[in-house]
Amino acid sequence: MPFEVYLNVAVGGLLTGLVYGLMALGLSVIFGVVRVVNFAHGEMMTIAMYIAIVLFSALHLDPMVMMVPIAAVLFCFGYALQAGVINPFITRPEHSQFLLLVAIAIIMINVLLILFGPDAQSVQTSYSYDSFQFGKLIVDATKLYAAAAAVTVAVALYCFFQFTAIGTAIRACADNYTGALVVGLDVKHLYALTFGLGSACVGAAGVMLVLIVDVTPSLGPAYTLLAFVIVITGGLGSMPGALLGGVLIGLTEAMAGLIFTPSAKSMFAFGILVLVLLFRPQGIMGKKVT
Repeated sequence: MPFEVYLNVAVGGLLTGLVYGLMALGLSVIFGVVRVVNFAHGEMMTIAMYIAIVLFSALHLDPMVMMVPIAAVLFCFGYALQAGVINPFITRPEHSQFLLLVAIAIIMINVLLILFGPDAQSVQTSYSYDSFQFGKLIVDATKLYAAAAAVTVAVALYCFFQFTAIGTAIRACADNYTGALVVGLDVKHLYALTFGLGSACVGAAGVMLVLIVDVTPSLGPAYTLLAFVIVITGGLGSMPGALLGGVLIGLTEAMAGLIFTPSAKSMFAFGILVLVLLFRPQGIMGKKVT
């Protein structure tokens, strides 16, 4: 097989991996601050994907154009979910949080099944089959746009946390919960805000992925699991680690699908996870606990 084929597939996997990274970034941000593992993460992304499909089918609105409004809807949903349902569970045992979020995920899946049925749906835009050629390298336009949008959102989120007063307050809550309470920070509001930001990230990722994959309600658990693999590989709570993990998993899946069979993609992704857990348990860019 010509080298160009491997190169094209690798670039496609890398671009998809950046979108995966944004999806996992939302999960990493939520865990890094709120210390709650969102087991409904992929299901929330599926909701964003169906919103994009409905808007495209009914109003012919391009998903890329609607990325920010849909992310805003997911932000409001995540904020309300954290403020109204999850906050009372913050100080409860982890198994209670687990059961709560699994229950929420199951409700989401079944609501989507009732509304849209089990059949796969997709979006076909005017640029779905466009590509760019750079010498012998052919880059899918949809994946390139999606990856560029993912990087833009990730950079904006990083700047928010680093250079705004609210971002600094959120980082203070993540570093020292008790200290944040002592100095008068509204921790519950900041937690809800963080959950909303994580939900907005996964919403934006869902809008981009709807251009690449077909959507079914059962897609949610698969992407929740993939987000966990990426976050643990990159390092829990690490924003750069989430993006790096996404790129690594996307690249691995693409090459495994080419060299072996598409059904082998998950096997190699989990193989990387096992290797990381064996040799660097804190993740590639995670901080070692002393």
